[in-house]
Amino acid sequence: MYSSVSLIELCIHQVCVWKQSSFVESLDCFARNGVTSTALWKPLVDDAGVKQAKKNLRDSGVSAISMCPLVLLEPQNEHDSVLRAKQHLQFLEDAAELEVKSVIVITGGLSPESRDLNGQRQKVLEELELLIGQAEGTGLKLAIEPLHPMVCGTRSVISSLSEANDILDKLKRDDVMGIAVDTYALWWDARLKEEIQRAGSRLLNFHVSDWLYETRDIRLDRGMPGDGQIDNALIRSWMREAGYKGPVEVEILSAMDWWKKPADTVVRKICERISFL
Repeated sequence: MYSSVSLIELCIHQVCVWKQSSFVESLDCFARNGVTSTALWKPLVDDAGVKQAKKNLRDSGVSAISMCPLVLLEPQNEHDSVLRAKQHLQFLEDAAELEVKSVIVITGGLSPESRDLNGQRQKVLEELELLIGQAEGTGLKLAIEPLHPMVCGTRSVISSLSEANDILDKLKRDDVMGIAVDTYALWWDARLKEEIQRAGSRLLNFHVSDWLYETRDIRLDRGMPGDGQIDNALIRSWMREAGYKGPVEVEILSAMDWWKKPADTVVRKICERISFL
């Protein structure tokens, strides 16, 4: 039997309640329910403004462990390196101001007219090298997050933990770079345990939710832990064996279910489900 997650180890991502809460409302909800850490969702930070967000965090007593998502290459900036560098730098400066430990990085997919997957992966490697240069001296860690293969074309050309480990092997910058493991994205991988062990000290963030048996949307129909097919507790045990000591971060994107419920209902249910983590 796996050891249970304690409330102090639980982190609830702002994205779980972002459709029904403002930045400050999400923090107040977490605090009311005894949750002391969160991961920041950039759209909510933008709505509040960095200065106000920093004050809200300080007043709430809820600490922020990370901010996401920093998207490396998007259709609107892929062909404008100056704009892209400016946007990435602003993201990093905001994250540093909010005193998070890590920034979650996803690669972005292919541009609509492209079929050059290998070429895009090479661009990702080059862009990460530039991002590392921007992140140096900020105290931030960059956590690359592989996403499910079904969103390879639109969200991430890195789909497995093996690919993420290979990238970090090439970059040789573990002082700045690491990995975010998301069970929703990686639970299917037969080599997941081995690749978690391989990642070792590179493991910076651990995201959990559940894969519903009959999912209605590959990205926005994540289940509450315990409602689906992912053995989150088993994967957490592999993370611990590999040396990960950070919090368990519940990250539920749920346009058809949980985003329609009151924030307190969502947070209370997550707290009730810690035995599945």
